[in-house]
Amino acid sequence: MGNYVIDGLQYARWSENVFRQMREGGVDAVHVTIAYHETFRETVLNVGRWNRWFQRWPDLITQARSGDDVRRAQATGQTAIIFGFQNPSPIEDDIDLVEIWHTLGVRFMQLSYNNQSLLATGCYEAVDPGVTRMGKQVIAEMNRVGMVLDMSHSAERSTLEAIEMSARPISITHANPHWWHPALRNKSDSVLRALAETGGMLGFSLYPHHLAGGSDCRLEDFCGMIARAAERHGSDHLGIGSDLCQDQPDRVVEWMRNGRWSKETDYGEGSASAPGFPAQPDWFKDNRDIANIRDGLRAVGFNAEEVAGIMGNNWLRFFDLSFGPAQ
Repeated sequence: MGNYVIDGLQYARWSENVFRQMREGGVDAVHVTIAYHETFRETVLNVGRWNRWFQRWPDLITQARSGDDVRRAQATGQTAIIFGFQNPSPIEDDIDLVEIWHTLGVRFMQLSYNNQSLLATGCYEAVDPGVTRMGKQVIAEMNRVGMVLDMSHSAERSTLEAIEMSARPISITHANPHWWHPALRNKSDSVLRALAETGGMLGFSLYPHHLAGGSDCRLEDFCGMIARAAERHGSDHLGIGSDLCQDQPDRVVEWMRNGRWSKETDYGEGSASAPGFPAQPDWFKDNRDIANIRDGLRAVGFNAEEVAGIMGNNWLRFFDLSFGPAQ
């Protein structure tokens, strides 16, 4: 295996400029969010938009459905785009839509986004009753077709149950350890231990609300946190999931947080005085800066193989094992 650079989650305002920055940064693959609260039909429209972008900029981006597609993208100088959902809303209440979405190229789906869903509980709910009856069925179906469970926004009990119920390793594509920074979205050591023991993947988030120090978080502190996580759980199942929301207007935060479920503004992990997107740390403003993370990992003592794994090779190995039907 060569060396790959893979970002486990972004929700940028996609444009030629962003795609060119991906190429300038040498980013080989990105898991992109194509649904927050959209219905089936609305998400199909988002797929259509991506299809037009693939046609318009074939020298920059290509859709990936497998690890081998990522390898081909690197060989041809493109960034591989992997579709994912941050909410199960695109399957509505129909389990057959899991396979249909997999056929359309979706490879990740969160079981919940902050709130209770038909499948599991989000991390902002006061009570977490765990994975639902439908959730158990959907987990089995996702395992069957090769769609990865993502529990980034899910609550503790639901996440632990999903790890236990899933016959295949799951992912937390964009979060950090709660012991480093106690954001609601960050994950407990119990979750991270269970994730590692079952071969799951953790993508470390660069979204400022998930960082100790917020927008002022230092590169050495971020990479030091990764080093401590590796000491606890090993480095083979760690990666980057930046949660980069580049160029998004602040009004998009309301869609992310509120969807259509609330008439009130839910600022989530932000504050009422600063409801928009927080500023990125100065060492990771866009995809051109991703090499800074590589340098930071080296500086805190990771060897070359470990750095290559965290920067992308671990994600690629996970894709190879996860994106196809169960054997």
